[in-house]
Amino acid sequence: MTFILFSVIICAAFRTEDSEGFNFARREILLRKIGHEFLLQSGDSTSRVLPVKKISENEYQIKFENDFSFQPDSLVNITRHLLVQDPFASYFIVNVLNCGNSNVAYGYVISKNEKDDIVACIGRRQPKACYMINIKFKPTEIIIADSKYLLGSLSILAFISFIFVKSFKSRKEIPDNQNSGIYSLGSVLFDANSRKLTINGNVIDLTATETRVLVIFASSPNKTVERNRLQKEIWEDDGVIVGRSLDMFISKLRKKLESDPNINIVVVRSKGYKLEIN
Repeated sequence: MTFILFSVIICAAFRTEDSEGFNFARREILLRKIGHEFLLQSGDSTSRVLPVKKISENEYQIKFENDFSFQPDSLVNITRHLLVQDPFASYFIVNVLNCGNSNVAYGYVISKNEKDDIVACIGRRQPKACYMINIKFKPTEIIIADSKYLLGSLSILAFISFIFVKSFKSRKEIPDNQNSGIYSLGSVLFDANSRKLTINGNVIDLTATETRVLVIFASSPNKTVERNRLQKEIWEDDGVIVGRSLDMFISKLRKKLESDPNINIVVVRSKGYKLEIN
């Protein structure tokens, strides 16, 4: 048993560096996706996001092919939603710079501990111009090579001991969308916590019931949701049974989503409804 544990520790130590390289490569893809979602929210679905540039050990730059205008709310929501998937991004600074003189047009700070966030000037749309986005991550999130092997070895030993003691205990996973309450539906950004839709830079308010209905659809895009399930989860669980109210709220949601032709709530005959995203 000791030999097996020792072998596992040695193998894990050699693989740690490869794992970190993978995580940083994944980070660059997330940054490129931020650029893509950002252009969509700005109403641009055709121009290119240029290759992400690493400008220092912990700072990256996203450039774009064409000029654009943007709503700060959309950029804050997009970066917060996507970078939560980066295991090293517990604290980061975002600056939107003018291409010509590198002056900061807009900036903010996001932390996993929301009370440390610094976000200002929400709702002030920025004029059309050439912009680039610099994202700087807190450097202490990077593990020093000399200490990571020791810490990794101790973690592996603790983990193996835990497996033997708790071998039959199942692990539970919580979806990211349920944690953040933010759903990306094609070019539409749906924030269930603030009950808002952002479509092409325009913010649309939702009622509490419309939000509850859309959360169910957003959790199962392009899948049929049975009518009985909607009625039960939205109203019957609160002790109220309704008939035509569901159709009314579906109709209201369709109207609020109609400015994006690529998303629609369709009727599935004799079954229920489906949120179709092209």
